[in-house]
Amino acid sequence: MSRPEYRLLAELEAAFDALIEASEAVAASYHQKPTACWIFGEPEPVSTERAGAWLRHALLDIWYQDGQDGRATRPHIGLVAAGKAMMEAAIQANAAKTDFAALLARIKESEPELIPEAKAVLPFRHPELHDHLRGQGLARVHLKQCWRAIPLAEAPLARVRLAWYASGRSIKRLTVREAEQKLLKLDTDAAHVQIQLRRLAGIPSGEPLAQVQRQAPLMRANLFYREPLDDGRTRRAMNVALPLFVPSIDGRLPDHNLPPPHPPAQRTRARRSDEKLEDEPFLASLRVYRYR
Repeated sequence: MSRPEYRLLAELEAAFDALIEASEAVAASYHQKPTACWIFGEPEPVSTERAGAWLRHALLDIWYQDGQDGRATRPHIGLVAAGKAMMEAAIQANAAKTDFAALLARIKESEPELIPEAKAVLPFRHPELHDHLRGQGLARVHLKQCWRAIPLAEAPLARVRLAWYASGRSIKRLTVREAEQKLLKLDTDAAHVQIQLRRLAGIPSGEPLAQVQRQAPLMRANLFYREPLDDGRTRRAMNVALPLFVPSIDGRLPDHNLPPPHPPAQRTRARRSDEKLEDEPFLASLRVYRYR
């Protein structure tokens, strides 16, 4: 390994240490001055001991589990009433996560071969965090679970409304040529691939296409502020895969609802009237659609 690679790996190790220490500091802040905590799926009230243990686990859950999809992350949904010290600790933790993500992006761009080595090396810097994984194979760091941010409300809330969002999707534009190259990587002797290649050949080469990836259901929180923010906003929506920290002077939580334990099986949002994609996929094997 060259010296620049050693330096990058050392920087990543330092950033990882800072991330862990900052996350530990948030858990320690709760332990020093416990406040109200709501844990999704658990009966209320939650004991201080249970809340502290759950919060620490949520903030330090950075490991792959056997059979886990590398693109998926484990949610830890809940609400935490946070005093000034706890909010400051959470802000510092998010800053450490941002630094770690930025350095990781730099490494992926310049030295991508370092990523597997980093995943192998990082777990041994904090072995006490993965004791529970011993006997289950080598502990592996889940990088996305490391850098995902702790959701924070900017100001005290009057209420929080939580709801499953199961209609999410990402859309990537493809050219006809790019779609053809993807099809040619499949089994081109298969009849269904041949049919799709012919369909593709029958449209203009300059027509843009859309490749759609359905996203896993996630929990969204609608925050309603007690007072309008400086910019006039009175509410905000955000995804909450980790505990939502709510500023609280008295250690109590704002009014909140109890969402269903599981996401809906069917799409719940009405189809938009300005939907730009056709209803049926144009190239089913690639989840590619034509624009209307």
